[in-house]
Amino acid sequence: MKKFSIPYGKQSIDENDINSVIEALQSDYLTTGPKVKEFEEALAKKLNFKYVVTVSNGTAALHLASLILLKKDDLVITTPNSFLSTSNSILYANAKPVFVDIEKNGLIDLNLVEDKLKKEKIKALYSVSFSGLQVDETKVKYLKEKYNIKILFDNAHFIGKDNGVCDIATYSFHPVKHITTFEGGAIATNNKEFYEKLLILRNHGMYKDEKMYPWEYQMIELGFNYRLPDVACAMGLSQLKKLDYFQKRRHEIAKRYHEKLNLEPLYEYNENSSYHLFVVRYPFKNLDEKAEFFNNLRKEGIFLQYHYIPIPSQPYYKKLGYTYSKKECPVMDKYYLESFSLPIYPSLSEKEQDFVIEKIKEYLK
Repeated sequence: MKKFSIPYGKQSIDENDINSVIEALQSDYLTTGPKVKEFEEALAKKLNFKYVVTVSNGTAALHLASLILLKKDDLVITTPNSFLSTSNSILYANAKPVFVDIEKNGLIDLNLVEDKLKKEKIKALYSVSFSGLQVDETKVKYLKEKYNIKILFDNAHFIGKDNGVCDIATYSFHPVKHITTFEGGAIATNNKEFYEKLLILRNHGMYKDEKMYPWEYQMIELGFNYRLPDVACAMGLSQLKKLDYFQKRRHEIAKRYHEKLNLEPLYEYNENSSYHLFVVRYPFKNLDEKAEFFNNLRKEGIFLQYHYIPIPSQPYYKKLGYTYSKKECPVMDKYYLESFSLPIYPSLSEKEQDFVIEKIKEYLK
């Protein structure tokens, strides 16, 4: 019997994607060309934003967004349950992350956010759409208006229609995400001033117009080389056409886990989730027991994953003076011990999913 090798997530590439990339490779443009603008306009339409700026990866998207939204020493509320990029981007802008505990569903606890807003001069909220589930946007809108804060949605796990609540949303097109451009990311906004500044920041801080000499450009900001190549945008355009199918498959797989696996899901089946991850919980006694379970599944060819190690527990954040304890983040701490992510990606077959379910049941008797 052929041994399975089942990751927690991976890209779905077909002949149309390959042909799109070949066509771009055979064109006059490999870096910035017509496919960049075409992809940005298609994304803006799909996501319901006025403006989209593509960049080299999701972290670059967060970095530029933070430079737009934040000033030095601004206090920014965010979640401990994210990849490092979310809070790191706040540091890149010389601002200060303020970590707030999560709810049982893995999302930042907006009630605790409001408690912080009442006590401290917070300038922004960076909310992460964890596992594909969005926070309560009505509550976020209320917080934004009452406390006059800026809102960023880190949508690396979510891809869907915007409802006009956030100032900026960022996206990732890493291979395990909903669509891929190899690496890549995007920044979306309805603010024209933000949009125009983002275009400059992603291209070395340079500005150019028709009134200048043909060879002339002016550097007006300290910018970066965060451009996404034309060939990657060609891939993104092809992938975007399949997004509805990809989402359909993720929902089918999530439903099947709910029906066949007797473990506590992170949240009940939700049509509005993008299901970047499918997370379940199990009452492990300690992290060693959890590691043993992971290693047993790896021997079977099933590569589970965990998302995420609490950010303020990282050595770098401790050097900055952050502390992390069960008392400060009790829900996050319990989540870290109990949760793990199951394989979910469009090409996961029923046979592979059944094998995952069978082996989890076997090792979690």
